Amino acid sequence: MPGREAQRSKVLVVLHQESSSAGRVGHVLLESGFDLDIRRPPLGDHLPDTLEDHAGAVVFGGPMSANDDEDFVRRETDWLKVPLAEDRPLLGICLGAQMLVNHLGGKVEGHEKGLVEIGWYPIRPTEEGKALMRWPEMVYQFHREGFSLPKDATLLASAETYPNQAFRYGKNAWGIQFHAELTQMMMQRWVVHGAHRFELPGAQPGRDHLGGRLIWDMHLKRWLHEFLETIFGQPARG
Repeated sequence: MPGREAQRSKVLVVLHQESSSAGRVGHVLLESGFDLDIRRPPLGDHLPDTLEDHAGAVVFGGPMSANDDEDFVRRETDWLKVPLAEDRPLLGICLGAQMLVNHLGGKVEGHEKGLVEIGWYPIRPTEEGKALMRWPEMVYQFHREGFSLPKDATLLASAETYPNQAFRYGKNAWGIQFHAELTQMMMQRWVVHGAHRFELPGAQPGRDHLGGRLIWDMHLKRWLHEFLETIFGQPARG
């Protein structure tokens, strides 16, 4: 039905704070012709029972843990069965990727030596990742926990401290540990509000966050455009 195809031009965007935005991911999707259907489960927003009217979903990060014993965390983690069962494009970013890992029976936990990744860090694409696209040498991170590689998932990128940085599960489910969605304004806000985390082992000082952006962000931005096109393609129009 043409009407149904037209509805599939919207992407479900799942955010976890009142002040959060889809950032650059939202900008790229809008520029590509998609509309955004924004839901915030921690604030009581309902997630749809089906994605038949959506082109797919992006589940973003947040300050909470995927292991938290909060109702919305459990409900949202369980809800991931919807895009998986319907084989709709799904991208989990940081917390979103960790929820996906938990849903698939993997494990989310901190580093054994207490190390964090907060700042700019190098990643290495695997052979499968290289076959998919070009990857940036450095990515922006802001996390205290990592995840195991789910059973039957394909590792796409790795790193030294947290080995699992990007993966693909099946045809349409993707998870990334790092943040390519930050605009400059978002990064400035994170640096201000997250400054207390810069004392954690392995974290970088705030000046290196913004300084690194001047060097590496253009490559991360290029990668994000290609990555989102790989996942979502072009919107269906009726």
